[in-house]
Amino acid sequence: MGGVIASIEPGSAAAAGRAAGLRPGDRLLAINGHPLRDVIDVQFYGADETLDLLVERDGRPRHFLVRRRYDRPLGLTFTHLTFDVDIRRCRNDCDFCFVKQNAPAMRKSLYVKDDDYRYSFLSGSFVTLTNLTEADWARLEEQRLSPLYVSVHATDPELRRRLLGLKSAPDVVDQLRRLADLGIEVHTQVVLVPGVNDGEHLAQTVAGLRSTASAAEALHDEPVASVSIVPIGLTRFHRGSCRPYTPEQSRAVLDQVEGWRVESREQRGCTFVYPSDEWYLVAGRDVPPADEYDDFPQVENGVGMVRQLLDEWQELKGGLLARPLKRATLACGTLIAPVLGPIVDEFNRLAGGPPKTGGTGGYRLRLRPVVNRLFGAVTTVSGLLAGRDVVEALQGESLGDFVLLPRAMFTGRYGAGDAPPGTTLDDLSIADLSAQLGVRVEMAGTLTEALDVIGRAGEL
Repeated sequence: MGGVIASIEPGSAAAAGRAAGLRPGDRLLAINGHPLRDVIDVQFYGADETLDLLVERDGRPRHFLVRRRYDRPLGLTFTHLTFDVDIRRCRNDCDFCFVKQNAPAMRKSLYVKDDDYRYSFLSGSFVTLTNLTEADWARLEEQRLSPLYVSVHATDPELRRRLLGLKSAPDVVDQLRRLADLGIEVHTQVVLVPGVNDGEHLAQTVAGLRSTASAAEALHDEPVASVSIVPIGLTRFHRGSCRPYTPEQSRAVLDQVEGWRVESREQRGCTFVYPSDEWYLVAGRDVPPADEYDDFPQVENGVGMVRQLLDEWQELKGGLLARPLKRATLACGTLIAPVLGPIVDEFNRLAGGPPKTGGTGGYRLRLRPVVNRLFGAVTTVSGLLAGRDVVEALQGESLGDFVLLPRAMFTGRYGAGDAPPGTTLDDLSIADLSAQLGVRVEMAGTLTEALDVIGRAGEL
């Protein structure tokens, strides 16, 4: 099938020598005679120093010879990570599945239940391993796709089948041991449902994963490297019996997990079991220090993001210089607002001086939490804010010179199939938001990016 080349990095191996004739829009079919199924194959078969690239252009095959050093990237990006465009679909029927809780009349890609081990390797998405074929296992063995990210939820086979809504779900512990035998590192997550897989069931699950990790280490294979504990995520469209965790229940979960964390640090030299940030925020407790997150193995799963945010601010604030600043509004979800509030207040004290001439009010950067109307107030994370919710919350307010939004609201560099990069869940772009709010809109994914935006705005 091959993949359509989207861009060629200047100075890369694919842009030099006899390969210089490659163009965006060419379809790369094979490398050194190996047909290509996805970007993983390009990485695997493109690791040699001499590469024969078979390309289709205008319906005709063409060959390009590439010579590259091992430290020089091939330099090709593609319109889709998986060349067949489709994604492996999920066989499960979880009551807490977020796709089943989606709002109506959204873009089609938001209703796709994906469970594709290739994306687990490429982008760290979690999969259940319930749809693997022997051909998939053979590829895992050949290419050693490591690490993988696996949703376990429970190690008891019957309880896991109940959670997944799939009677034929294989024993996940057996699958994890098989991956360990292949030398594949695995990061796992347990999504907790109140009264279903918490309490004694969680204790059994963590014990099972710890023993699996120990057995793998004894065989000198890659172990189960980490376990994240994540609370169920719900929207107002949920029609099942699940309920979110209360602050009291969240504190109980943290109390239960802490003993395992201490024991793991003593025995393994790492924490191993990591509650996601949401538990601490809902429980009203401080997140652990950075050394208890080790190398932050599951930060993209919401584990340690708050700690990184707080530590980033401690590092950045020492270099702030007092100067007149333009006024701006920082919007966010309601969950992170109590963490960002003190940071914004301290930023205004350290960097501010008086508001710019002609300004009104006493702030330079104002924090504006936005309630999620699309998915309901029960959905509190910034990454699930819709553009319309931001517009409705901010319209008519004194916004200053620009609005700063979290990058997590927008699709990434590859977009979302039917949505281009930089698009919100409800298909609004930065330009759309700017037009509707009547001020410039910027986005930032870290405090460093946010300060860069603020600094550039102050120079205009």
